[in-house]
Amino acid sequence: FTIPILQQIYDKVGSGKGRRKLKALIVTPTRELAIQIEDNVKEYSKYTGIQSTVIFGGVSQGPQTNTLKRGIDILVATPGRLLDLIGQGYISLKNVQYFVLDEADHMLDMGFIHGNRKVVAQLPPQAQRQSLFFSATMPPAIQGFASFCLDNPVKIEIARAKVSSTIKHA
Repeated sequence: FTIPILQQIYDKVGSGKGRRKLKALIVTPTRELAIQIEDNVKEYSKYTGIQSTVIFGGVSQGPQTNTLKRGIDILVATPGRLLDLIGQGYISLKNVQYFVLDEADHMLDMGFIHGNRKVVAQLPPQAQRQSLFFSATMPPAIQGFASFCLDNPVKIEIARAKVSSTIKHA
C-alpha cells in the first residue's frame, strides 16, 4: 500500500519545499511491524524528497518529537504513542489525506480499537481522505469499526488457494 501513497504524495507536492504537513498516517499494532513498514517507506521514497518517520512506545520520545517538529509527509505509528503525542500537541491529523490501518484484526485482539476510534475522530472527513484497512480476518467488531470510519467502503477479499499435495511412498 505504500507505493501508491508515495506516488500520490509526490504527484501533488513533488520533492516538497517548505514546511511539511502530515499527509499520510499508517497505524499498525506492533513496533516491529511499524519499523518494517517505515523501512519500506524510506526505501521506496529514497529519491523523492518525501520525509517519513516511525513512532512507537517503549523508547524515549525525544528523537521522535524532534523529527515531528521538523515536519514529515508520512507517519507510521503504533496507537498508544500516536495518541500520546497527539495529546501532547506534537501531531495534528487535520491534513491527513491517506489513512491506513494495517492488521486491523490484531488491533482488536490487542485492545486498540477504542484508541483508533479516537484517532479517526481527529482525521479530516472521509470525503477529504482515503482510508485503507487491511485485515486477515473480518470479525464483527472490525466490520463495525469499518462502518464507523468509512463511507461506501469497497471490500476486497482474497481467498487462500487450495493446496493439495501428493505424497508418494517408496
